[in-house]
Amino acid sequence: MTPGRNNRYSQRGVALLLVLWLIALMTALVGGFALAARVENLQGQVMSRGLVASNAARAGLEYALIRVEDQDQRRQWRPDGSPNRWSYAGAEIEVRLIDENGKVDLNQADASLLTALLVRVGEGQIGQEQAARFAAAIVDWRDPDQLTQPAGGAEDQDYEGAERPYGAKDAEFESVAELEQVLGFTPELFAKVEPFVTVYSGRMRPDPAFASAEVLDALGLNGKDVVAQRQGWNPEAGLPAPGLPGGESLVGQRSGTYSIDSRAKLADGRESVLRAVVRLGAASAPGKIYTPLRWEEGAPPR
Repeated sequence: MTPGRNNRYSQRGVALLLVLWLIALMTALVGGFALAARVENLQGQVMSRGLVASNAARAGLEYALIRVEDQDQRRQWRPDGSPNRWSYAGAEIEVRLIDENGKVDLNQADASLLTALLVRVGEGQIGQEQAARFAAAIVDWRDPDQLTQPAGGAEDQDYEGAERPYGAKDAEFESVAELEQVLGFTPELFAKVEPFVTVYSGRMRPDPAFASAEVLDALGLNGKDVVAQRQGWNPEAGLPAPGLPGGESLVGQRSGTYSIDSRAKLADGRESVLRAVVRLGAASAPGKIYTPLRWEEGAPPR
């Protein structure tokens, strides 16, 4: 075999090797694009189903606002925390409404009521003395003076001593979330208290017609029994509305401001939760029937 022929064979071998490498490279590129497209498709499906669940939860909130104001008592949903179930567009929805009048107002409640609530939600982990200090700190946060409450409390010097870059606000709470800034309140304690307090009722005492068992206990009532009595009343039966021993009715006047927890679950298991505080009427824009005062949505924690 001549040297020229050997060179031709060698060049052909190199060319074949290059072709094989190019084929392998193109195969890898095509495979990579296919994988990326599949991942993007799956991500799109997840986002799409999440959006469907989110919209279903919002539909639950808006439907609840219609049912809570329904004049037909057979269809009316009570804003006392009772679960209400509804099916919508293939989603199963559970909605709970609570009239803000049924919560403890951080700006109006006295120290004794705040203390009783903290003891109740503390579930044995917060004693009377500690709860009284926390309640006093709430009062000191909102009152305009620099005098510490008898139970302890916290004014500017106490925040300075705790290396907080701010002092007591000396003005009313503007939101429930502001409670986290009060000296002594940890995220864990705030999470326990938050469902039972408000800044929207303007009442010194919650309305038992809408209050939870925890708030009723803090009022000195038997929360479990009162809730059972309230839920056992059927207005269609023609019986008078139930009342407390002091004569106070367990059918209250609704404020039109509601906390709403709407949970939607799709057939494929996708879930979404919408927690909001809304006020009927006084719409912020034309065409709206309610004003959002607080809005939080997303998937429930696993």
